[in-house]
Amino acid sequence: MLKRARALYLCPLSLLFIAGSGAVYGQPEITITSPPPPRIVGPLLRPFHIDKRVVSPARVTDSPRLESLVRGGNLYLTAQDVVALVLENNLDIDIQRYGPFLAREVQRRTEGGGFLRAVDTGVLQGPQSVSLAGVNVNANGLAGGAGVGSGGGYVSQIGPVPPSLDPSLYASFQFGHSTTPQTNTLLNQTTALTNDYRQYVLQYSQQFITGTSGQMTYVSGRNKLNSPTPLLNPSTNGYLDLTINQNLLQGFHIAVNNRDIRVARNNQKVSALQLKRQVITTISAALNLYWDLVSFQDGLRITERAVSTAEKLYEDNRNQARLGALAPIEVTRAAAAVSTAKEDLLIAQTNVAQQETVLKNALSRNGSDSAWLDEAHIIPLDHIEVPKTEDLRPAAELIREAVENRPELEQTRINLESNKILIRGDRNGLLPILSAFAEFTNHGLSGSPNPLYNNCCGSPDPYFVGGYGNLASQVFRRSFPDYSAGFSLNIPFRNRAAQADYVTDQLQLRQNELQLKRALNQVSVEVKNAVIGLQQARARYETAVNTRALAEQSLEAEQNRFKYGAVPDATLVIQAQKDLATDQSAEVQATANYTHAKIAFDDAVGRTLDVNHVSMAEAEAGKVARESAIPESVVQGTAKGKTP
Repeated sequence: MLKRARALYLCPLSLLFIAGSGAVYGQPEITITSPPPPRIVGPLLRPFHIDKRVVSPARVTDSPRLESLVRGGNLYLTAQDVVALVLENNLDIDIQRYGPFLAREVQRRTEGGGFLRAVDTGVLQGPQSVSLAGVNVNANGLAGGAGVGSGGGYVSQIGPVPPSLDPSLYASFQFGHSTTPQTNTLLNQTTALTNDYRQYVLQYSQQFITGTSGQMTYVSGRNKLNSPTPLLNPSTNGYLDLTINQNLLQGFHIAVNNRDIRVARNNQKVSALQLKRQVITTISAALNLYWDLVSFQDGLRITERAVSTAEKLYEDNRNQARLGALAPIEVTRAAAAVSTAKEDLLIAQTNVAQQETVLKNALSRNGSDSAWLDEAHIIPLDHIEVPKTEDLRPAAELIREAVENRPELEQTRINLESNKILIRGDRNGLLPILSAFAEFTNHGLSGSPNPLYNNCCGSPDPYFVGGYGNLASQVFRRSFPDYSAGFSLNIPFRNRAAQADYVTDQLQLRQNELQLKRALNQVSVEVKNAVIGLQQARARYETAVNTRALAEQSLEAEQNRFKYGAVPDATLVIQAQKDLATDQSAEVQATANYTHAKIAFDDAVGRTLDVNHVSMAEAEAGKVARESAIPESVVQGTAKGKTP
């Protein structure tokens, strides 16, 4: 069969109404904006413009605070400066700062009917000191203070598919020409039937949170034939169709269909708590670095004094040996002591230099890429002070405080709530699929009398003679209506997959409930251990202070005995010098360990942010309001070679 046809199609245009417009969120570091629509988008199409929301580039420059604390090649820092710089520049917090934004976009996705997406970012433990002897290890055995609790709480989709809540508009236009050879000329009275046609389709569809869906479709077509048979030629036909469906069992109930939205809202809270955990963890780690650097520099000064003392003894012995008042072997012993002290000095200098590098990296986005920062030496302005007494409340009160303040516990509680919300969807998925539907259609027809008509079959009805307005009036007057309604039922037998999902999620819920109980017990253990650790750290510090004082007295006594000839050689003096240097280093380390124990205690009880005057609003924004200032007396004293 010969057939010739020409047709041109305009691709269907599917446009999506996006609820809401892109806005700048309330944080200066991360913004999500929408550019204006192109000029080619006119006023009528402006509401349909696809919202191309743009995320601002990640900031890779440090805050001005860091450079403002540099004077004469030295970086002067207090503990509060460390906290402020961590909030503004630390990359671990920067990475976690995107979590709430990601969770907000997942919520935006679920509000449009999309599935939940997993965007959880685990809490990073933060930097550690170069010497493990100065790192706090908590009850979990993790450096820097690790807590209990779950992660972001994102779960997979089980149960009825949520409705797509973003309405859509579909439009298409088609025109063409066709030529069809005819083997029977009685019907169309032509050997080759030609048709010039056009068709328009406009459809709007919408689903609702109640499980209701609706679709309105308007279809119109125009045909012009070369046949004398039709009474109307050209003719225009069309119809308006409204279809409504309602789920009655599976997929019926707002609480089932909006479960992803509610879980997404919970996940926003979880992301905010995850950011809070990261802030706490990073601040604790940075403070441990800072106080370790303080102790390393104190140890360096002790080692420098030990070298000076050893060198003085060496010079004295050499002078006395030159005068014949002392055996030459004593000079050798003193020289060996100088060599040992210088080796200890090199180790102490290395520890300080490496600790400065680690701390700079924690306080800067660029790390060693900044040449001026790489060359700067850190001068701590704070000294470790151990209070005379500890004001510790009873353990029961501290545990209650920790349970209220620890963010990981709140995360676990929220995740449990989300699990319960999703289980309702699992239970609904066990029901059969029962749907009710109704359809209403209005038809219309209009056209002009056929100029080729040969009056063999009568004349066209005047009701149908007219233009497009006549067609529209027939449709909206419902001159030719269709009605239909009914139910559809689908019953899956056995339904083992849905049953297994429902039971699986119940089992996981019970596991999570037990995990929350275990987490509460672990918090109790951590608080008690933190109290014990703080008390032991104080006792060790007091013991180290007493030991150092006795070593000073012992060295003084041995020096006097050697000076006045009570002992024949300097062996005991050298040993006493070593013992004093060791005891002084032990005192410094005990002081540092006390600070680590105090940081671990604050972490266990949930006081880290309050103790360090940290506002989560500032942590979220990445900008601290308080200013940092360096006392000029400190700068001048450092320039003269004095210790701050």
